Amino acid sequence: MTEETVAKQKVVTFTYVILDENRSVQEQSDIPMSYLHGVDGKMFEKVEQQLEGKKVGDIVEVTLEPVDAFGERDPSLTFSDALENVPAEFQKIGVEATFENETGEKVSMMVTKIENGQIILDGNHPYAGKRMTFQVTVKEIRCATFEEVGTGEVVDSDSPPNVIH
Repeated sequence: MTEETVAKQKVVTFTYVILDENRSVQEQSDIPMSYLHGVDGKMFEKVEQQLEGKKVGDIVEVTLEPVDAFGERDPSLTFSDALENVPAEFQKIGVEATFENETGEKVSMMVTKIENGQIILDGNHPYAGKRMTFQVTVKEIRCATFEEVGTGEVVDSDSPPNVIH
């Protein structure tokens, strides 16, 4: 039996670490996550490209510019208001609030600054505008099921039927 490698229509299970430009850990998951390689678009494209052909136990490190990861900072996604106009439960740095705009779209914003009676909320991703490094460890590779390829969603199952080889 040939050892599985990361390829299109394979379910890849991985753990990851995200580092900032100073190589400080910003996020880490030791709980394995899965995606459908080359199908579901849930992995950053350049990380997915580097995972192609890798085997279980391989570690891939990819540094992404903002445009290839969380995007550039968009100043139009920041909002400021008088602190007195904001409910007390949102008057704390780091608190996230969800708002609905005029078109009914939900927008999440985080309180990033409170100063001189003003509160600033930011709808940008916390890593927007930053170069980030991803360290991805391949934990498991298996063939996707017909259902997974059809829906683009990974189904958690220990022994999936109707796999694509």
